[in-house]
Amino acid sequence: MNPYNNDQLTDAQSMLINSFSAVFPLSPDARAAAKQVFSERNYKRKGLLLQEGDVCKFYTFVVSGCFKMYAVDQNGVEHNLQFAVENEWIADFQSFYDQKASLLYIEAIEPAKVLQIEHDDLLYLYAHFPIFDRNFRIIIERKFIRLQERILQNISYTADERYYNFQQRYPDLIQRLPGTQIASYLGITSEFLSKIKKKISKK
Repeated sequence: MNPYNNDQLTDAQSMLINSFSAVFPLSPDARAAAKQVFSERNYKRKGLLLQEGDVCKFYTFVVSGCFKMYAVDQNGVEHNLQFAVENEWIADFQSFYDQKASLLYIEAIEPAKVLQIEHDDLLYLYAHFPIFDRNFRIIIERKFIRLQERILQNISYTADERYYNFQQRYPDLIQRLPGTQIASYLGITSEFLSKIKKKISKK
């Protein structure tokens, strides 16, 4: 008997399985294992998935909603490092893998539904189903590539160019995020972002 049956999966679980299968397809046993170790949770707007000083307990797959990962400087100013929406993953990798206190926050910008896996459960999947090791390696590599791109833009692109690139890469986020969140990600003030938008609209 096939231990995996689509009818037995929630919509969130089906979305997760399809996300994995788009990279490296899972065997029926691997699908069944994923169903067992991922937990479904809901977060209200401004709900904290992680806060500074805590250990990042979960690797989080976003089913619906939007999250931001950010740091707060000594003046209390937020600096957005990453956004995650549907079909994307978010975690403080250093805190999660080293099981050390985080320097970051992860907060829901919108009401959100997620699937989460704990550190030890992920290691279990790596050990017993190598396909997960391969899938997560691709996930992390893609995030590393985006990080490299962002660093390059921050050191060599103008604010106008950074906003244009953000607009091209994340057209959906432009509509969903407040300007303050985008400005924080781009490293500019909300007022300067407004000037850039006006300049673009005139063109």
